[in-house]
Amino acid sequence: MSRPEGFAAYVTVTAAYWAFMLTDGALRMLVLLHFHTLGFSPVQLAYLFVLYEIAGVVTNLSAGWIAARFGLTRTLYAGLGLQIVALLALARLDPGWTVAASVVFVMLVQGMSGVAKDLAKMSSKSAVKLLAPDGDGGLFRWVALLTGSKNAVKGLGFLLGAGLLAVAGFVPSVLGMAAVLAVILAAAVLRMPTGLPLGRKDAKFREVFSKNANINRLSLARFFLFGARDVWFVVGIPVYFYAVLSDGSEAGNRAAFFTIGSFMAVWTILYGWVQANAPRILRAADRPAAELVGLARHWVAALIVIPAFLAALVWTAGSPATWLTVTLIAGLLVFGAVFAVNSALHSYLILAFTDAHRVTMDVGFYYMSNAAGRLVGTVLSGASYQLGGLPLCLGTAAVLLLLSWLAVRRLETGVQRPATV
Repeated sequence: MSRPEGFAAYVTVTAAYWAFMLTDGALRMLVLLHFHTLGFSPVQLAYLFVLYEIAGVVTNLSAGWIAARFGLTRTLYAGLGLQIVALLALARLDPGWTVAASVVFVMLVQGMSGVAKDLAKMSSKSAVKLLAPDGDGGLFRWVALLTGSKNAVKGLGFLLGAGLLAVAGFVPSVLGMAAVLAVILAAAVLRMPTGLPLGRKDAKFREVFSKNANINRLSLARFFLFGARDVWFVVGIPVYFYAVLSDGSEAGNRAAFFTIGSFMAVWTILYGWVQANAPRILRAADRPAAELVGLARHWVAALIVIPAFLAALVWTAGSPATWLTVTLIAGLLVFGAVFAVNSALHSYLILAFTDAHRVTMDVGFYYMSNAAGRLVGTVLSGASYQLGGLPLCLGTAAVLLLLSWLAVRRLETGVQRPATV
């Protein structure tokens, strides 16, 4: 594929992925805040996202093989299509159903959305390996730009979801997002350049499991890294801030929605901006891949300190106060920036460690670990908040980050900067 064709394909894939992640962020915020106002407990809220994460584990494990066999464009289109179906299904939720029926229904729909998200993610990330230019850190720049911009867009989705819930309500919001995503899917099908792999019929499912020790260790580190984020991000912080900011009135609830949505949007946008700029922050173009492995160890070690400090602060402070809320917001924003560098390094290293002929397999396995970490973090978020409030959520995050550091320490540094095709 020539450079102009490769860049055109990259732009099309990125635009489709942006549209998907905007609706994914908005949907998460809509579901979380809508059901919290209906009286769901932190554990029940976590249940709503459990199947979403389980679906991610299963999807990523098989999506690499599916893409290798049927092609990257088909898995990308399938992800967008399934998200449209999930949004339409969620609009059918009946307020008259029992809590148990509502939980089961939303879990199933969220499971479908989880399949959709990880089909789209695996397709987009794998395409970068095949489209990025050779030399001068091109692979790191392109994967950082895709991932960082995606997270910034998802942050806008958090704000969009909270705003739509306050202004338009639940059902009109999900129907509107389904309509917009259908237009994006149609445009992607019509505008997608040729050149991405169409698949190979001889791809075997057993090829998903890598024999590369670095890929397996990096996947383990990714598992703990994202578990450490979601253990406070999914349930703990939104519920904590809602309890602090809402006075129980309708106006108070709306103000809390906007504040929580704004914080999560700013956090995710900052995370995405730092991630997109990670190659420049790390001066990656001038560093060999082996040196970037060493940096991955240092950055995760620095990340451990932040949730440990915040957990101790919230625990000793006792009752909420304005200074504590401000300190929490500042500390979690710093966490997001440092977390973003860690995530960018991981996203580069997985592509550096893999070979072009099995990129979808290795990326799928790696993001299976990512999804498994989110699953564990989601469950622990509801359970730890129920048992020990925000301090336990943050303390658990510190422990998971310590385990991630132990896995990164075992990465071998004898790797070369990869060639792309």
